[in-house]
Amino acid sequence: MLLDTNPNINGVIFDLDGVVVDTAHFHYTSWKALASEWKYTLTHEDNEKLKGISRKDSVVKIASWAKVKVSENELNEVANRKNEKYLALCTALTPNDILPGISEFIHELKASNVKVALGSASKNALFVLNKLKLTDFFDVVVDGNNVTNSKPDPEVFIKAAKLMNLDPKKCVVVEDAPAGIEAALSAGMLTVGLGNAEELRNAHLILPNAENLTLEQLNKLNQYHLT
Repeated sequence: MLLDTNPNINGVIFDLDGVVVDTAHFHYTSWKALASEWKYTLTHEDNEKLKGISRKDSVVKIASWAKVKVSENELNEVANRKNEKYLALCTALTPNDILPGISEFIHELKASNVKVALGSASKNALFVLNKLKLTDFFDVVVDGNNVTNSKPDPEVFIKAAKLMNLDPKKCVVVEDAPAGIEAALSAGMLTVGLGNAEELRNAHLILPNAENLTLEQLNKLNQYHLT
């Protein structure tokens, strides 16, 4: 028996990197170059641990791995230089770089009057969305410029729901990182994990990618997981 008289999902919040577009290799190239200045070889495994984390927090993590101490000024300087390297690589992005299934899914959501939001730690979200020609499809964009706390803190998702004027329980978050799934769960939202099933085991629905993701699937999740 359903206790929810309106079981339909009203909003979907997408992470950016690894969900809408794959710029992980851009991040990795940029971070690796800077880590090498501290005589540290950044691995792909290290880069995975930086998913969903703010730029400054990423610098702190890399510095700890490299066993170097950084002042606040140096932290900011490294973060800014990393961003310059990353943006230079992102200039090559086009709509062809949108990950499989995402464009189709967003069009389905818009056709069904479901609100669409972005919830990302990136401070370059609008720049990337513009390159992908997706900006106009998002009702709300909350990124690293709008929040104080990075994931797994739920701030980014709570703010996105508020800006959409939606109950968090009526929102689904699409994520590829454990920190993002944890943040969404803390916000009281349903979660779809795209990628590694073991890493994303706490998500309500886990898929290898968004190719087969539909609104019908989300509404079924809502019926059986929310009251």
